[in-house]
Amino acid sequence: MSTELVIYCDESESKGRFYSNFYGGLLIRASALQVVSTGMADRKNDLGLRAEVKWGAITPSVEGRYCELMTDLFGYLGDGSVKMRIMFTQNRNVPDLTLEQRSNTYHLLYYQFVKHAFGLEFAGAPPVSTRVRLLLDRMPTTAEQTQQFKSFVTALSHQPDLRRAKIEFPLDHVGEIDSHQHILAQCLDVVLGSMAFRLNDKHKDKPEGARTRGRRTLAKERVYKHINSLIRELQPGFNIGVSTGMHDGPASRWSQPYRHWLFVPRNATRDDSVTKKGKTP
Repeated sequence: MSTELVIYCDESESKGRFYSNFYGGLLIRASALQVVSTGMADRKNDLGLRAEVKWGAITPSVEGRYCELMTDLFGYLGDGSVKMRIMFTQNRNVPDLTLEQRSNTYHLLYYQFVKHAFGLEFAGAPPVSTRVRLLLDRMPTTAEQTQQFKSFVTALSHQPDLRRAKIEFPLDHVGEIDSHQHILAQCLDVVLGSMAFRLNDKHKDKPEGARTRGRRTLAKERVYKHINSLIRELQPGFNIGVSTGMHDGPASRWSQPYRHWLFVPRNATRDDSVTKKGKTP
């Protein structure tokens, strides 16, 4: 006997002005997937959003409808149906990496995100095993690199904490998807994009030669502010640029509906010239 968790994963902005390597995940129990996915897809259609929902598609004409869709999404976070995690790095923390590690940074960070972001070691209910289905947006890597990554993820089943919790990552449960076919992956893209937008000060951008910000930038800022307000309803005192506090100890990584994780590499050196105070974009 087993239960199943489904995690949609996405990534954005590998090199930003101040923050980089954005990874996002949306977790839902397989038993609730059909109800939530259908509910969100129906809501999208009711709002007249015919094209794929994504952060880059926000304009003044759709911003209000995107805000309504995000309200529905966070309703599912509020009732415990969905959990969401966002991980990112700060450019001032410069990792000391070997050449091999640099070439594999994308997958190494993805692995850390999958392993730690949701606190899966607290999700198990032994003696019942819990299988994890990992649905990744198409990876910008070679087939060989992607297959190797999938093998590493599968090996997480043997990590002591996860093994004790009977968390399993079957190889045939790790796959790539076309986000156009998955409304929850599309919604994740919007939240992930909004965080990269705000943390890298893109809300301040002006078209070349213009004195004021563009209409699309203003529309995106309003959508971000709406998402931020929804997060604050779940996490009062939420701070976008730091790891979310763990009020219930390490188990908070599983129990909290929404969390940020500022990933700081080991043996990193600090370069304040690339902080918001030290660098002019």
